[in-house]
Amino acid sequence: MRDSSWVDLLLLRHGIAAERVSGRDHPERPLTDRGRRRTLDVVRQLRKLDLQVGMLISSPYRRARETAQLAIEVGLAKSICLDAALQPGADPWPLLNGLSGCCLLVGHEPELSTLAASLIGAPPGSLRLRKAGCCHLRWQADLIDPRGQAELQALLRPRLLLPRSV
Repeated sequence: MRDSSWVDLLLLRHGIAAERVSGRDHPERPLTDRGRRRTLDVVRQLRKLDLQVGMLISSPYRRARETAQLAIEVGLAKSICLDAALQPGADPWPLLNGLSGCCLLVGHEPELSTLAASLIGAPPGSLRLRKAGCCHLRWQADLIDPRGQAELQALLRPRLLLPRSV
């Protein structure tokens, strides 16, 4: 994934988080212990596949930040950039402008799978990222608008990356 004539975009959904209180979402919901372990195992497996990204951008929500931090701990990236465009209900499209090389976005559903579907020209709702699931997309770096032009390289459930269920 080191070819500069391509953009390799990895989308990583945050791990299992604490339950919503009264059915309402909260930006400070942390990963559960199980979510932390499972996510750590997933990012370790990604690193074992020799993945390393030049840029990691995360939602500012705690569960996504914690997921991104685990990616840093295993060496997938060197630093995290927080961006509100990845929080629930936001529009992540502006983040795609000027991407190059290998990039990792850590965020939420349904925004990540909607982005992935649009990039490959699939209908909304046709892809779904599980918690701690990863999607790899690729397109030519010289494309002005990659919408409908990206190639789906992988859509990985955590179970496929882990030797045992965590």
